Amino acid sequence: MRASERVYTELREEIVSWRLEPGTELAEVEQAERLGVSRTPLREALGRLAAEGLAVPGRGRTLVVSGLAVTDLRQLFELREALETQAARLAARRGDPRVFAALAQRFGAASALLEPADPDRVAYYRLVEDLDAALDEAMASPYLLRALGSLRAHVARARRLAHDNPDRLARAAAEHRLIAEAIADGDATLAAQATAVHLHASLANILASLETVPAGRDASADQTTPADQTTPAGDELGAEPVGAE
Repeated sequence: MRASERVYTELREEIVSWRLEPGTELAEVEQAERLGVSRTPLREALGRLAAEGLAVPGRGRTLVVSGLAVTDLRQLFELREALETQAARLAARRGDPRVFAALAQRFGAASALLEPADPDRVAYYRLVEDLDAALDEAMASPYLLRALGSLRAHVARARRLAHDNPDRLARAAAEHRLIAEAIADGDATLAAQATAVHLHASLANILASLETVPAGRDASADQTTPADQTTPAGDELGAEPVGAE
């Protein structure tokens, strides 16, 4: 693997997982030393992160990790709905029904994947990834796939803002099951509608989680967006990811 690719992958994962919080400076000298590379591959990696919107200009010429505000979340889910409902429609028209019927069965048994023995829900999220991969292949649209690919890092960041809620995850599994069943049946309209319902519920869950930030928490901890970015006052989110849907 090229050095720039390795650095890009590591930094992207650290941003998505909130190990690098919004507003963190990505200074070239410090990051190159930390990651054990020269500044040339680091600059290439930072350029890719900036193109994805995961890094934005800070003070001077330094890039910082981009913020994620409530307004950003709403706009992110607006775009998700536009892209993912179309992906579901195309998959229903073009996909292999057997693939999605099998996924529907797996989501029907997903409650077994939400046991305390797997607190990080690794098996459950692997199943969700399998559905995403099946959709990517079935929709047979390279342009739509490219657009979805650029969106998914932001989606992953947003998911980690939600509190771990087994009941919500069980409902999400049922929503995924309905999507897979609709695609298996070739029902493009239902597949799109079921996807929209799932996305609305996911956004509502994230926003509800944010409302449960403990009272008395130092407000300065929530200033995660650099001062020279134009995020609406009061919308900045703190960096306390505790789960995902």
